[in-house]
Amino acid sequence: MGHNMGLDYATYAKRGFLLGLALFLFGALGAMVASRMGPFPGWERTLLSDSMILGFSLGFISVFGFGIVLPLTE
Repeated sequence: MGHNMGLDYATYAKRGFLLGLALFLFGALGAMVASRMGPFPGWERTLLSDSMILGFSLGFISVFGFGIVLPLTE
């Protein structure tokens, strides 16, 4: 009955997780490097912390969404 319309859920789950991991690492490593360089503007601190939050959320949502929920709804 189900038709996946050509979606490869495993690939989307892996790529979404890797993108989330990359965003998280960008934010975490950027915050460490910037804190050692001295004071930096508030917008940069916000960018790095939002990047960590978005990366963490994207990693988990893509794994649960494309890896668990969508294949079960087919």
